[in-house]
Amino acid sequence: MKLNEYMAKTFPNLELRPALFYSWDIGIRFELGVNYDSDNVYYNCPYLIGVYHRAITLFNALHLLNDDLYVVVDVDDFADNVAFEKKLNVFSKFVKQKSKLLTLQQITLPYEDGYYKTHRFYLKCKAADIKYIQMIKAICNQDMGMKPRIFHRVYFINTRTNTIFHIYDDRGCDVIAAKPKTIEHVYKGYNDWILDYDRAEIEKVFNRE
Repeated sequence: MKLNEYMAKTFPNLELRPALFYSWDIGIRFELGVNYDSDNVYYNCPYLIGVYHRAITLFNALHLLNDDLYVVVDVDDFADNVAFEKKLNVFSKFVKQKSKLLTLQQITLPYEDGYYKTHRFYLKCKAADIKYIQMIKAICNQDMGMKPRIFHRVYFINTRTNTIFHIYDDRGCDVIAAKPKTIEHVYKGYNDWILDYDRAEIEKVFNRE
């Protein structure tokens, strides 16, 4: 099934763009970065170790290695062209078997203002096919001034559980689902990581009579 077909069937009328939590009724917004201190950010500093730990723990709680995923990367194009090879590197660095890249798909979408465009690359694979720990760390590094880092928007879409996991940066991540039951275990198990700003709305989803 193509990505757009899956999304239309499972998450109808959802635009796959930040902030997912505010665009879908069933979701959780988790805080990843705690006690940020701009004067004490360096490789493997306590702040980043904490960010990595939370992000990787949540990924593992949501995905089994044998789960089928769409790994989606959105690349905004503010010129008239973007080198495909450059964007392919986002995947090539983090896919274990390079032959998998032969199945990489691309869709071109209008950017928010309608003038520029977004290149959406997606790969259908197993969770075990990607170096997800390294990829997650690179996403979390995007604003930290260190490499490896991924600036583009990355979504992990699980077709078994019908969930979407999106780390927007080191501050936090969104988890949305087609049904509350499929993410109830992360709501309960990592409740103290929930972003307090949105806690009241999140609790309504999981405490309905």
